[in-house]
Amino acid sequence: QVQVVDTGGDLVQPGGSLRLSCVVSGRIFRVNVMGWYRQVPDKERELVATITNGGKTTYQNSVKGRFTISSNAKNTVYLQMNSLKPEDTAVYYCNFKGETPYGFLDSWGQGTQVTVSS
Repeated sequence: QVQVVDTGGDLVQPGGSLRLSCVVSGRIFRVNVMGWYRQVPDKERELVATITNGGKTTYQNSVKGRFTISSNAKNTVYLQMNSLKPEDTAVYYCNFKGETPYGFLDSWGQGTQVTVSS
């Protein structure tokens, strides 16, 4: 089974920075795309940023220029968040989409709380 573990959420003041980390483990043939999503109560989970196996990135418009998604040689993805705003407050979830011995898998981390408040 594939495990997705996301960490790094914290309480931070407006204008501050945080870096979220996501580690994926298990039998993986290929990582197609990994991403960060966020969700607030009573709203649908929304895309924040994604990165493909080839390194292409996408961002929600509201975070462009402030957030950066990246990955290393291991199955680890980061979300560097700068110039944080109160509206960035949400539970952030790491998402894995890829191929396993059992077929395509779309899997989520447990979520990590980011709170931006003065």
